[in-house]
Amino acid sequence: MTATILVVDDEPDLEALVLQKFRRQLREGSVSFMFARDGLEALLSLEKHPHVDLVVSDINMPRMDGLSLLAKLQESEDKKSTIIVSAYGDMSNIRTAMNRGAFDFLTKPIDFADLEATIDKTLRHVEMLRETRRRQAEAERAHASLSRYFSPALAKRLAASVGDGTEVHWRDVATIFTDITGFTSLIEGTAPELLGELLNEYVSGMTDVVFAHEGTVAKVIGDAIEVLFNAPSDQPDYATRAVACAQDLDAWAEAFRKRWKARDVNFGVTRIGVHAGPALVGNFGGSRFFDYTAYGDTINTAARLEAANKFLGTRICVSATVANAVENFRGRPVGDLMLRGRSEPLRAYEPLSPESFGGPAAGQYAAAFAKLEAGDAAAMPAFAALVGLHADDALAGFHLRRLLNGAKGVRMQLE
Repeated sequence: MTATILVVDDEPDLEALVLQKFRRQLREGSVSFMFARDGLEALLSLEKHPHVDLVVSDINMPRMDGLSLLAKLQESEDKKSTIIVSAYGDMSNIRTAMNRGAFDFLTKPIDFADLEATIDKTLRHVEMLRETRRRQAEAERAHASLSRYFSPALAKRLAASVGDGTEVHWRDVATIFTDITGFTSLIEGTAPELLGELLNEYVSGMTDVVFAHEGTVAKVIGDAIEVLFNAPSDQPDYATRAVACAQDLDAWAEAFRKRWKARDVNFGVTRIGVHAGPALVGNFGGSRFFDYTAYGDTINTAARLEAANKFLGTRICVSATVANAVENFRGRPVGDLMLRGRSEPLRAYEPLSPESFGGPAAGQYAAAFAKLEAGDAAAMPAFAALVGLHADDALAGFHLRRLLNGAKGVRMQLE
């Protein structure tokens, strides 16, 4: 790469001397020179040739001197590295030049060996600055892209080392899948400007909850959100984080739904599925886009657990894989679900708040479910009694309907 140097000096013989002394570098193409006789001419030249890498300027010149030129160069967005040249006895001006941002200085008469060494040193500095700016710009672009997926702190760490942790690889993750009931009807019956406000507030709020738990937003497709834990960074407690996040997402979504209902907008219930296991994780956007997401049976299972809520009457459904990995998991068993695409049943649970888990209804449900699991005929009256006391317990009502329709046990096929 050829470095372009602008020499600013009103001495008539200097151009010929410079070209003679640097003939080898000119022949090799490592440098090229431009010349100006004063500061004004230099500024005009820089305007036409912004690619100049380095300015070498005398101080004493007509129309605009070197110190004024230096001040103009420092005011510009692209501050050119400048070497100031002056008489040996003019140290006061040289000191002023250095204070104004000159990179280095030389004294007259010019020692061309010294000039060559100073130019080489300054060009290395210029290249270092460019590399730093390039890395900074790359990091800023990466941060802007990563901020869509990761919490601010994690996005900043990843942007500082672009690419680390985002290559495609297998790793264990916990994943959350969310969806909204009746979303198609909502789209069809809501004015576009109101729908935009509604969805933007919903997605922003849900994302804030995810980031508060240091989760990764892998996908937002319409009303559906996919969240990952333990990716891209290690989170040993990823199952615990996922369940806590799911419960906070549920609480936020319910509060959001009630706020909009007060404005006569019937926003659907948010259903949430949580599962854990191996997944293929990384940037699947190719060289032109950044698309950090995950694929595999673990992701599909979380999506099917989310859909299972529709039949169960629950809002959150988590797999036993997740529940068993959570320290002091508080929840109640749903049953053994035969999910589409799986040959084996998957035990699922409904997480409960500490208050609900410690309440009498949770104990009654546990007793009724134990009878159901054991094939005890007393399961039906146990669930009937529970529904009689807690008519809003959708899961208890689901099991009672199953029993009334002749079903037995806790294994169930969900269509």
